[in-house]
Amino acid sequence: MPVATIEWTDGKLCLIDQTLLPNELRHIECETVEQVWEAIKVLRVRGAPAIGIAAAFGTVLGIWDSDATRYSDFKEELDHVTDYLATSRPTAVNLFWALARMRDTAAAHQELPIPALKDRLLAEAQSIRKEDQEICRAIGRHGAELIQDGMGILTHCNAGGLATADYGTALAVMFTAREQNKKIHVFADETRPLLQGARLTTWELMQAQIDVTLICDSMAAQVMREKRVQCVIVGADRIAANGDTANKIGTYGVAILAKYHQIPFYVAAPTSTFDMTLATGEDIPIEVRSDEEITEPTGKRIAPIGVQVYNPAFDVTPAELIAALITEKGIIYPPFESNLKILFQK
Repeated sequence: MPVATIEWTDGKLCLIDQTLLPNELRHIECETVEQVWEAIKVLRVRGAPAIGIAAAFGTVLGIWDSDATRYSDFKEELDHVTDYLATSRPTAVNLFWALARMRDTAAAHQELPIPALKDRLLAEAQSIRKEDQEICRAIGRHGAELIQDGMGILTHCNAGGLATADYGTALAVMFTAREQNKKIHVFADETRPLLQGARLTTWELMQAQIDVTLICDSMAAQVMREKRVQCVIVGADRIAANGDTANKIGTYGVAILAKYHQIPFYVAAPTSTFDMTLATGEDIPIEVRSDEEITEPTGKRIAPIGVQVYNPAFDVTPAELIAALITEKGIIYPPFESNLKILFQK
């Protein structure tokens, strides 16, 4: 990434406001937990890993001015802050994973004086960010093994540095392949209704000087038919124990198209995105967002007033459509249910 997506500076959380890209690169500073909640809710910060990191630092902001002198009182405030942040978005499991990690850290160090415990929580949030950077690089290394020189790659939504603390997940594979001097060409779906592919993915790939072509979501089938694409790589917001994967709306359709055209469909995600408490994707909560994202995508109405709208932000791709899962631990192939069980037992 040419610029850091998310940083902690002078007691503030500094974020790129992704709602303004690609027309404006602006950083915003969050000084309160309410500002972090708002940034997550309205997608100023987005992408499952980045949401988790933001929530960890948001937890620190929420408890930093606590006057508690006893752990029991501090814990009550901490629980209130983490419960509040958990209401920002429902689908990306990294949000809940990071909040649970912050609560567990406090519990494990409850013997510390409260000022020292606050410092320990800040250190934990910084560790989550640093670990994500390392994870992104590892995902890139493993995934690049699947990429051959001259490949065309299709991706949907944005799973790059903007969605993480570093290289991203799906885009990490492409960045690493580029570093290995493999010539690749990426086709980026625009990803309606919020156009994360058009606004964010193309911007990142162009910054990295990777050949990229923007296409409408409805063009993916034709591009595959013309044999311009040899694999599909996407990110994920939550993966169930059987390998079913929730990702940005439209991903399921891309996976079906890839299956029909006999093109491997890969999902790149850190192990923190796996939710082994959910047996299948049917149990993944799907966020439904506002009508205006569809009826007024650029602030100008494009649909009749009063029309009914359904706007799910995610869909679930069944495991049988996925050729492999690319993680920081390596590449996981079917059967996912048994192989994931082995991975997490280790």
